[in-house]
Amino acid sequence: MKAALHKYFGYSSFRPNQQEIIEAILAGRDVFAIMPTGGGKSLCYQIPSLLLPGITIVISPLISLMKDQVDGAVDNGIPAAFFNSTSAQGEKREVIARLHQGDLKLLYISPERFNLPGFQRLLQSFNISLIAIDEAHCISEWGHDFRPDYLALSSLVDLFPKVPVAAFTATATLKVQDDITRRLKLRSPVHIRASFNRPNLFYQVVPKDEYKRQIGSYIREHPGQSGIIYRTTRKDVDSLSKYLNKQGIPSLPYHAGLADRARKKHQEAFNRDQVQVIVATIAFGMGIDKSNVRFVMHVDIPKNMEGYYQETGRAGRDGEPAECILYFRRSDIYKIHYFIRQMEDEKEQERAYANLEKVLHFAQSDECRRKNLLAYFDEVYPQSKCGNCDVCNNDVTRTDATVAAQKVLSAVQRTGNRFGAAHIVDILVGADTEKIRQFNHQSVKTYGAGKDQKKNYWRSLIDELLAKKVLDKSADNFGSLVLTESSWAVLKGEEKFDSVTISTPSVSVSAPVSSSATGHSGEALFQALRNLRREIADKRGVPPYLIFSDKSLREMAAKLPQTPLAFLSITGVGEHKLKQYGNQFLEAIAGFKENQE
Repeated sequence: MKAALHKYFGYSSFRPNQQEIIEAILAGRDVFAIMPTGGGKSLCYQIPSLLLPGITIVISPLISLMKDQVDGAVDNGIPAAFFNSTSAQGEKREVIARLHQGDLKLLYISPERFNLPGFQRLLQSFNISLIAIDEAHCISEWGHDFRPDYLALSSLVDLFPKVPVAAFTATATLKVQDDITRRLKLRSPVHIRASFNRPNLFYQVVPKDEYKRQIGSYIREHPGQSGIIYRTTRKDVDSLSKYLNKQGIPSLPYHAGLADRARKKHQEAFNRDQVQVIVATIAFGMGIDKSNVRFVMHVDIPKNMEGYYQETGRAGRDGEPAECILYFRRSDIYKIHYFIRQMEDEKEQERAYANLEKVLHFAQSDECRRKNLLAYFDEVYPQSKCGNCDVCNNDVTRTDATVAAQKVLSAVQRTGNRFGAAHIVDILVGADTEKIRQFNHQSVKTYGAGKDQKKNYWRSLIDELLAKKVLDKSADNFGSLVLTESSWAVLKGEEKFDSVTISTPSVSVSAPVSSSATGHSGEALFQALRNLRREIADKRGVPPYLIFSDKSLREMAAKLPQTPLAFLSITGVGEHKLKQYGNQFLEAIAGFKENQE
């Protein structure tokens, strides 16, 4: 295993959990593995494909990325191919011929292709040694990206009873994990639940004020860095992309309203570093393997924490520092409430409201963002502070709002825990409404107690009380506000309530600079190696990150290897890549060093 790891991938040691997964597969065991984006899932089935005698089938929904995944495997010296609806008839015949000749170790297919009975019979005629399922959460209706075509994968163990099945996903709660295991009929699987922590990612929430100007300023402060900006609607995607281009920031839109050809072209341009920024709806979803994304922005409130985690996970896949920025304003909540109310299914509405509450808790909480995010996945972060988020870096302001909170809680209690936020706010500001007169609430002691503040203030405070569980919503009384145990502690003055205000950074809050290469000369060489990588990638028609990651280039810039043996010691340089690119990069490093001297 370790010999293959170094020979094909250029690594001297496994990442956490990789060896355990590979050993289980080689022993013929089924595996269910939850590993964070950038945790090295693909290596867990690619190494067994090299060591087992037959063919490894990889079932993936990422048709748009299969070519890049295959190019990456081939670039590492692994015989690989894909078979999907984008393949021409001649290409399909060639793949089948290579399968018959035993000339392939990895075959990528889509779940739709697997569902075809004729194709299943074709696969049964070959020596299949492993079936790997990527993005396995798609089979669960409880998952954030359910796909009906994945349900047919429940027949895998019946069709291939002697073949181990390994299912991989980056996100799954315990409930989703159990659902996936059941639906796939995994046989006493080895469960690997890796930490969801991505220590290289810096999480921050920024007040959404003049967001276009904010985003433009940030990107100009990070020249040449690739980033993804998520927006909710197609209209907002197009508008922001046009704005950035007018500001001289190369940007392309990506959403379901674009033609297939345009989406593919835009994604390719981003993957190949031909454009700095892509502005996208979540239609961009799982379709990105680019390793050198340095920032991910959410300009609108995400629908749920799983989606947020998955989308921020596009950043820093190479292990280098990256930033995850959420632009937040409380008034956006009401837009989401409007969309949720349009849902016809009541259970779907309930799920959407529950998911939104968790996102709001993350955005408004004054506890460590990382701790908060990991808790959603039932993981306890062992430290009180992570040191790599805005909260832990003291970029939030806490104000004692105990008296204001007591006014809200008193109004809820005095009206019998029977009314929603809008009515409670009307009581506090002393509004004269038909509903207040109907219930005689103008005689409630707290009527008009909040005249000194505008309605927006009280509505925001209620949202914060809900986010911190100092208030709750009734499940069976149309979302009425109800008191909790924490409410009484605040009401009685036993606990104080701090309101959190997100501070606007005077300058961009940047993640720590990589220690791999420091100083002006190291940065200059890194940029020179990036340019060389881009030239090679353009000639080969592949994304630059498939040649070498930013992490590998930074290590080259720091260590200045002069010989093939020294170059082989760089992380991510295997024997195949040494033969392909070694001379070009060694010459560039030697030339740079000579000029410096």
